[in-house]
Amino acid sequence: MVKVKPFAAVRPPKNMVAEVASRPYDVLNSAEAKSEAGEKSLLHIIKPEIDFDPIADEHSQEVYDKAVENFKLWQKKGWLSQDEKEMYYVYAQTMEGRTQYGLVVGASVEDYLTGKIKKHELTRKDKEEDRMIHVRIQDANIEPVFFAYPDNQEINEIVANIVKSKDAEYDFTAEDGFGHHFWLIDDDAVIARITAIFSQIPAFYVADGHHRTAAAALVGEEKRKNNPNHTGNEEYNFFMAVVFPESHLKIIDYNRVVKDLNGMEPKQFLEKLSADFEVQKIGKEIYKPESLHNFAMYLQGNWYSLTAKPGTFNDNDPIGVLDVTVLSNLVFDKLLDIKDLRTSKRIDFVGGIRGLAELSKRVDSGEMAAAFALYPVSMKQLIDIADTGNIMPPKTTWFEPKLRSGLAIHKLS
Repeated sequence: MVKVKPFAAVRPPKNMVAEVASRPYDVLNSAEAKSEAGEKSLLHIIKPEIDFDPIADEHSQEVYDKAVENFKLWQKKGWLSQDEKEMYYVYAQTMEGRTQYGLVVGASVEDYLTGKIKKHELTRKDKEEDRMIHVRIQDANIEPVFFAYPDNQEINEIVANIVKSKDAEYDFTAEDGFGHHFWLIDDDAVIARITAIFSQIPAFYVADGHHRTAAAALVGEEKRKNNPNHTGNEEYNFFMAVVFPESHLKIIDYNRVVKDLNGMEPKQFLEKLSADFEVQKIGKEIYKPESLHNFAMYLQGNWYSLTAKPGTFNDNDPIGVLDVTVLSNLVFDKLLDIKDLRTSKRIDFVGGIRGLAELSKRVDSGEMAAAFALYPVSMKQLIDIADTGNIMPPKTTWFEPKLRSGLAIHKLS
């Protein structure tokens, strides 16, 4: 069963939240961050290379020093200040008329180390270490991680009651059109009840932020080892997460584009595909996959429907049932000789938030030879994989909307 605790968040005043809060560090490059960052933006703290002209190397010591300097400065100027009381927080996001309600909590380092916080992706050591440096130098979790948990009726009712009975602390629409809403849970009895309910919930599932999760937990473990008077109650035993009931979350498609057809002409490639797929030419109109094991392909100005033939996939295997597995086995490996999706320079990945027109655009420009759109993974598939200790192929899940950074920060001491 998982352990959570309330914490006293460092956060912006009500009237500044839209200026301070920013998109996460990993969804925009340094140049985009520089052009997007207003004077008070958290981007100066999470991507401080933008404060140099020209933009500095994000891994240089001067950039890490600037991150610390900016975090202190934002607190000195009152653009960020710490709550006096330990609380939980409700964080809701609205996208295309649909709202998902999460709780901002301190998640347990111990739960990560013992596998109660379950992963579905491999992490890279270099990316973990980069995130660990940021947690160490700031002695804080500046950005949250994004977890799912099995639905719990009582938590849903507590959240619904808070949303109905209290004014939101923050309520704004970001420049991308997504709404962000935030409430304080400051009632001691409610706080205690939330803690108690989570102690009956078997697991958290990392939805988004595998590297941030690993980094936060590993820094907590380091601090524990380095403290001769460690008791287990220190703030560093917890890191900041936003946790959502699984039914609230929707995974969107994560698509693929390839640079070449492995020496084949398009006609020959289509013939080879027909061995494992029912291939149907759709034409110029964008085609979106309709169900599991149905794919869309864009090739030479036309869209095609590809439906995997029976016997080419294994629906009884949590990995074999995934369309990323089917496509990787039958097309990328078998026909295109792309063996390792993590390292191959012949393949690229396009988040579904960009729309299927982005796929045809990249092929029509001549940059790519073909594009493939997939039916999205379900939350059930993600949980089945995490529960069985399996790992998803790379670039399988895309969650939207992303958590806004800067609504809450968790200090480790």
